[in-house]
Amino acid sequence: MHRNKELHSFLLAKARDLTDEWYNSLDKSDPSGVYASDDPNVINKLKKQNYDFHLHLCEVFIKEETSFLEEFKKWILSIAQDPEHLNTPIHFMLREFFRVREQYLDYVKEFVALHLGEFNNEVIDSWNRVILKAFDKVTLGFVEEHQYYLQQKLSAQQELIQELSSPVISLNNEVALLPLVGEIDTRRAKLMLDNTLDQCNNLRVNFLVIDLSGVPIIDTMVAHQIFQLIKGLELMGVTSALTGVRPEIAQTAVQLGLEFNGISTYSTLRQALNSMSIIKR
Repeated sequence: MHRNKELHSFLLAKARDLTDEWYNSLDKSDPSGVYASDDPNVINKLKKQNYDFHLHLCEVFIKEETSFLEEFKKWILSIAQDPEHLNTPIHFMLREFFRVREQYLDYVKEFVALHLGEFNNEVIDSWNRVILKAFDKVTLGFVEEHQYYLQQKLSAQQELIQELSSPVISLNNEVALLPLVGEIDTRRAKLMLDNTLDQCNNLRVNFLVIDLSGVPIIDTMVAHQIFQLIKGLELMGVTSALTGVRPEIAQTAVQLGLEFNGISTYSTLRQALNSMSIIKR
């Protein structure tokens, strides 16, 4: 234990050197990610993050494993959520973990050289194994958390895109348009149902034109969701009209037994708007 404390003190004293050596040898040629930034604030933040890493890592020699990992988790979470790191390719970050790991193995050699003959191979091998195990656990923990937050970010972006892909456009005080473009899967159909009901309520529209001319094909589940939307709007007092219904969509509705009774349908958007006197002649 005494020898572990000596190594811990040695590494702790070298923390600043480790950071400077790491940053100076960093490959900054690739423009992608945090490592190539020339923003002084980003650079200083990156160096501090690396320095904090060393303050935590060297404690592996004096702390019980559970306590060591518990403390390290705070650093892992802060880096995993960091915007600059979220925009950095994962293989770049893994490369830096591996480079820093080599730094530690080299510094163990330097420590042993300074105490020539004091430590046998068994002790030296145990230190190396401790470092490798610590890096394995920290790297794996980082990758898991980084993937989690990256997925959260992507999901939020996807939801925003899907919300924007089904906007309710107010045409006047009473009439609004829902233009649907592209493929509609079950997830988008569910979002479309929720968002459209909310938007129509907020806009206080009485008539909604749902234009399907930009939708290539609709499966049975999505067709059912569209009719659920129409029924939901009806309960809110909003009258719906369908335009641009392709033969394939009509066939799907018929196969489902979905009735068009009470729903106005038009071959084109212009016809629907003309019928509601939206386009003045």
